[in-house]
Amino acid sequence: MKKSHIATLIVFLVLIPLTLIVGGRLSGRAFYVTSTLVIVELLIPFFLAFEGRRPQARELVVLMCALAVAGRVAIPIPNFKAIFAVIMIAGIAFGPESGFLVGAISALASNFFYSQGPYTPWQMMAYGAGGMLAGFVFAQGRLPRKPLVMGIFGLLAVTFFVGPLLDTCSVFLVMSRITLKGAMAFYISGFPVNLQQAIATAIVLLVLGKPLLEKLDRIKTKYGILDEGGKEA
Repeated sequence: MKKSHIATLIVFLVLIPLTLIVGGRLSGRAFYVTSTLVIVELLIPFFLAFEGRRPQARELVVLMCALAVAGRVAIPIPNFKAIFAVIMIAGIAFGPESGFLVGAISALASNFFYSQGPYTPWQMMAYGAGGMLAGFVFAQGRLPRKPLVMGIFGLLAVTFFVGPLLDTCSVFLVMSRITLKGAMAFYISGFPVNLQQAIATAIVLLVLGKPLLEKLDRIKTKYGILDEGGKEA
């Protein structure tokens, strides 16, 4: 496993959870500091992906485009958004590090259109987790990048991974005393919302996943974006 992949797992499983726990104990508008720390932490594996080669400006431009798309996607139906699908496509196309970065910063950026709060760092972690998971699962042909496969993956990932992570935010922020019974109530009540969002993600991946990935692959081949060794194609 590459160093950047190992760093991604360490950041996701250790650094960010610790930051969220410590940040949750701080008073006032500490969530701004927590969000900033999460961004700094998730940048670590992304920059490790450039190890041994010189980063190209066009790589960052494409990444920012992915962020802009993810952050600005808006469907006027509650809990039926395309943002998770876009984040997962970024992870599939560019790897878990970029998927994590696109997801986390998309959560932060989109909240400027809605509102920031103590839930923002949790959303950054959950959104980033979706992109990271997609990057790992589809890396090196572990799963075929077929519309049906991507759609099923998106459905399951949001329902049983990303959604529960967001529900965990409610558990920690709302419950003064965490109990198994109380936590299960949040997870059960959040399931219909997660399922609705999962269906939206699956639909977008089924319809747009393949054409978007084909375009991104052509860009990667033509301009040598995030290729191993940094050689131009």
